Amino acid sequence: MNPELQNKLSNLPSKPGVYQFFNDKKKVIYVGKANNIRSRVKSYFHSKNPNAKTEALVSKISDFELVVTDSEVEALVLENNLIKELKPRYNVNLKDDKSFPFIKVTNEPYPRIFSTRRVVRDGSKYFGPYTSVKNMKSALRMINQVFKIRSCKFDINDNSIAKKKFKVCLDYHIKKCDGPCEGLVSEIDYNDMVDEVVKVIRGRTDDLIKDLDKKMKSASVNMEFEKAAEIRDKIDQLRIISSKQKVVSNDFEDRDVISIAFEDKDSACSVFNIRSGKLVGKKQLRLSLNGGEELEEIYNSAVKFYYGDHVEIPKEILIEVEPLEKELLEEWLNQRAEKKVKIFIPQRGELKALVMMCKENANLQLKEIQLQKMKKEGNVPFSLSALQRDLRLKILPRRIECFDISNIQGSDSVASMVVFVDGKPKKSEYKKFIIKEVDGPDDFASMQEVIQRRYTRLLASNEPLPELIMVDGGKGQLSSACEILDSLGIKQYNIIGLAKRLEEVFFPENSEPESIPKTSSGLKLLQQIRDEAHRFAITFHRQRRSKRTITTELTEIKGIGKATAYQLLSELGSVEKIKNSNTESLSKIIGNKKAQLVREYFNNEKNE
Repeated sequence: MNPELQNKLSNLPSKPGVYQFFNDKKKVIYVGKANNIRSRVKSYFHSKNPNAKTEALVSKISDFELVVTDSEVEALVLENNLIKELKPRYNVNLKDDKSFPFIKVTNEPYPRIFSTRRVVRDGSKYFGPYTSVKNMKSALRMINQVFKIRSCKFDINDNSIAKKKFKVCLDYHIKKCDGPCEGLVSEIDYNDMVDEVVKVIRGRTDDLIKDLDKKMKSASVNMEFEKAAEIRDKIDQLRIISSKQKVVSNDFEDRDVISIAFEDKDSACSVFNIRSGKLVGKKQLRLSLNGGEELEEIYNSAVKFYYGDHVEIPKEILIEVEPLEKELLEEWLNQRAEKKVKIFIPQRGELKALVMMCKENANLQLKEIQLQKMKKEGNVPFSLSALQRDLRLKILPRRIECFDISNIQGSDSVASMVVFVDGKPKKSEYKKFIIKEVDGPDDFASMQEVIQRRYTRLLASNEPLPELIMVDGGKGQLSSACEILDSLGIKQYNIIGLAKRLEEVFFPENSEPESIPKTSSGLKLLQQIRDEAHRFAITFHRQRRSKRTITTELTEIKGIGKATAYQLLSELGSVEKIKNSNTESLSKIIGNKKAQLVREYFNNEKNE
């Protein structure tokens, strides 16, 4: 420990506050708070660290700064704000860098309601955050269908109305707005409607229906039948919305349920919003962990993150384990909500079942995060998972071997085998085959020869079979391959044929082909493998044919053998260049005597 750090430790105050640890690059790596800064900060350096994470943190501390506060609750608020702003490496952080959207109710005489990611402290009301943009847009769409909220951005006030500064737009004529710009609806009535919207956003739909029912009856008694009919229609729409909200508790209380699932550095946090016993919203957060955190510590951070800004705080928060600072969190929540808030760990009954249901959602979210991570890292590409599904394979086809035959009217018959591992070509394991035992253009017999040679060697060397064998062709090629595999005594294998014309897949047990959806990434992977096998086979076939043609032409020269022909080709690259080379250039490669033979041959060819 450096002397400057030692000196700072000896002068720490015994007061509540926040401390920030810096590394040698003056970057904040951890933010913490304590009721007694002196004892808390010293504990990092003068006691055995409880886990590897804390030990790694302490090893990187080169300096620290303090902010003294009047109470531990103030320290908690400041700590939360600093963590969100600085995102220190060793703190539990929100995973998403982007801010979540909110629904904003503006602070105007005739408020507007819209979505925003910018929170400005201008007296407006904010509802959220919405971790799902889809859910937020759905809520706004429902508000615009049921309520006549203005969509214009005009600065409407009594002065602008008196001067008739604005005119009603199309929304007024199609009955989607009551025309506040021309004073066609009073400020009191408009704001009453905004209050109704706020009740819906907060999940108080049933309470709003009761209030509107009273207003409808009152309007009917006063013989305001048109107004009563309008309220009736609104009630009908709200009842449809209310019927879609699932009743999850019989005591009709307001509560949130928070559950966390984590594994190493991956985590998922699921939040259920329950109002009047109905599930009115679901939110999902992702927390960034360092590994080694305890569940109590993660819950502590999750509660602080979620209730940090503009979130309605219910009477009860249900979680599965007691957070690290339960009493302090409750005190902070009480101050924010201006009412008694309880963090509760249910042990039985329907509340326990609610926590378990929320936990199941968190587990599913964690699995999805891990799957996406694996896809991104290339461990299990999605195309492989899709292929396993499309072909109904019991195991993931991590290694795929594909065979293709290439010839022209039976001449220079060759075959290729390409290998794909985890959805990617492994070119070091590609193989070329020269067909030796088949005369003429017999693709079925050629396929049998290649399959037999490949898997006889595989069995002899005790190597495992690939998870999927693939042949380029239809039922005939597939049947030929299966016949050889069976004759070799291979019992457990997966094999398919992919026909070129309609991209149909053939299975050994079915006489008719099956189709895979054209949009499936599994089919696209099969096409990629098939095309690669075809390319490799064609390239090899051209090389064989070219060598045969070129070698024949050069070896026709009396005194020039195959070895000399290959020597010339490897040095000059083509027959055309050999033809255009002078005797001196050729003699440097094959000697003067043979160079003269080559030169005379091509000179005579020109003269003819």
